[in-house]
This record gives sequence, C-alpha cells and structure tokens, in this order.
Amino acid sequence: MSISKCFTTADFRARAKSALPAPLFHYIDGGADDEWTLTRNTVAFSGYQLIPRALNDISKIDLSTKVLGAEMSMPVFLSPTGMSRLFHHDKEPAVARAASKAGVMYSLSTIATTTIEDVAAAAPGSKMYQVYIFKDRELTKEFVARCKAAGYTAMCLTVDTPIAGNRERDLRFGMTMPPQWSLESLASFAAHPGWAWHYLRDSNFEIANVAHRQGALSEEGAMGLMAYVNSQFDRSLTWDDAEWLAREWGGPFAIKGLMDVDDAKRAVSIGASAIMISNHGGRQLDGAPAPVDRVAPMRDAIGDALELIVDGGVRRGGHVLKALALGATACSVGRPYLYGLAAGGEAGVARVLQLFREQIERDMALVGRASIKDLDAAAIERVPGM
Repeated sequence: MSISKCFTTADFRARAKSALPAPLFHYIDGGADDEWTLTRNTVAFSGYQLIPRALNDISKIDLSTKVLGAEMSMPVFLSPTGMSRLFHHDKEPAVARAASKAGVMYSLSTIATTTIEDVAAAAPGSKMYQVYIFKDRELTKEFVARCKAAGYTAMCLTVDTPIAGNRERDLRFGMTMPPQWSLESLASFAAHPGWAWHYLRDSNFEIANVAHRQGALSEEGAMGLMAYVNSQFDRSLTWDDAEWLAREWGGPFAIKGLMDVDDAKRAVSIGASAIMISNHGGRQLDGAPAPVDRVAPMRDAIGDALELIVDGGVRRGGHVLKALALGATACSVGRPYLYGLAAGGEAGVARVLQLFREQIERDMALVGRASIKDLDAAAIERVPGM
C-alpha cells in the first residue's frame, strides 16, 4: 500500500506492520498486561458527541494555537518517542523535518538515536526535549544546558516510569534493544528485506545523548547503554525534584504522565506551564483511565492556570475537537506518526500530519466553529447512556 493510499491512522498501522519485523511492530503497537488501557485510550472518545451549530460563517477556519510558548499551525504536535532508528533509517531528523514543515512542535526523547544538537540542526521550528530526572543529577543538568544551547523551546519531564510496565508483546515477539537475530525472530527479519538491508548497512542503534557515558560501562554497545539508562531511573523522586528541574530549565515546562486532580494542583504550585495528561500510551499501568476522560476534571480543578495536553489515543481530527471542547489546549500524538515513519520515512510523517490538518479543518466547518478558540463546553456532551 502506497502512503498516498493511506487515509487513516489504521491504514498507516497496516502499512507499518508490513514494513517492520514483528518484534519492532509490536513494540510500537503494544501495551501493558491485557492492553485494556491501550484500547480504552481511543475508545473513550466514542463516549462524547459534538454538537454542531448552524449558520455560522466558516469561510475561513483558523487552527492556529500557542502551546508551551510555541506558535503552531494546528493544535496537534508530536509526542516524545524513543529510538526512532528502530522504525526507519532516517531516524529522528526525518520526523523533525516533517514537523517543521507542518508548523508544529517536535518532541525529542531522552532515549533518542540522534543527538540533541543534530536534531536542532536538522530543521528549524519549535522543539521540546523530554527528560527524566536521573539518579545522576549532573547528567540531567547536562541535558538542560545542551537544550538551552541548541535552542529548544520547551522541556517535558516524564513522571510515570518509576519502573517499566509489563509489556508482554515484547516478551512474546522477542523484542530486544538493539534488535538481535534469534531463532524466534529470524523469519520475521528475513521477511522484511528492506528493513533488514538498512539494518545490516547501519546497525548503530546508539542512545545518542548518553553515548558519551559508554566509557564507564562494563557492557559494550547499545545494550550496555540501555542497561545504564535503566539503572538511572530513580524511584525516590518527589515534587521537590520536579520543582528543581522547572527552575533549572527556566522556560516553558510540561509534566508528562499526570492523571490525578490533586497532582494537577501540585503541578501549578511548583511552576509547571503544562500537563501532558498521559498514561504512557497504555504501556505502564493497565487499568489507568483514558487521558480524554481526565480533561474536564483537571480543568475544573485548576481553571486556566496550566495548559492541558491530551497525550494518548488520539487517532483522527474529531478526537482533537472533542479534547479541546472538554478543555484541553492541544493534543500530542505518538503512535500515529511512528506508523507513518515506518511506512514512509519523512513523507509518511508528513502525510499523517496532513491528514490530521484536513480532518480537523473539515470537522471544524461541520461543527460550525471558525476558530479552535470557539470550541467550548457548548460543543460537546456525553453520549446518553455512556
């Protein structure tokens, strides 16, 4: 299937499945435990219905918005996702270029396969860096300093990974970091010669922004780096640490992974700019609520004190409208653009973003609102009986 024939996230998912060896596809696609939360993240949008208004002038639709200090062409940007080299040989720079051309923010993960500096040089436009507060605070401070020097516009602290979730698909399909040939996976790698050729041509799956710590490790290669990163997650983190990082950064600052109303209030008190309402794409706690269901309670609790970003389950433009009408500032997407990256590199990501823009603009016209600023509680209600 050509990417020009992909019209939905599901189309890109099918194309990604055919392009990637099974361990890598299921790494993108899977969630924790029974994957109830993974499924619920998207299904929850079906619990809301949009209320159209008639006879409004919708000859010009304005999708522009400002999120974390960044002016964007639409209320969707790209979530941080790790190790893009797994899914396409053009890695993170391909995604950053597509985001820049679409006029939306790109988020770089700590577990990226391209350096902070190389992504900044790859494309102009707003960029956010996703960070963890590691046991080695000096490494976290180093990330902050490098992002300031490279011109990143925002920082995002992920707080929902004190330990890794139980991702059974990774176990079932033999996913390793970096990918390794095994009896279980050999047939799948052989059945995807395009991906395998690029892997053999360049098998460097380096976790680029911690690679300089390699000298202190007893293990070699990306596997050693991954072990190092895993050893750095700190279960003793508190709100004091988040407040320290917000001060250290000193600019637009998001906390990713909050679902609780009281936590939202704490985020206000420590100086955060935004909350990314997220359950890590259903990859951590199975049984957590869908992000879209937490928008209204959080907005009621904090008023306009923070931006709220729905991160999880967003698969089409109508979902974005529902999130905004409930009180969100914007949405971020991860899996949709990874499917696009696997399907067609930079062009695949660009097509995913194009489809989101077209869907949002069309649905805005159909719901009778000329600007996303006009989306409010009058535009949405719960589906009766749900």
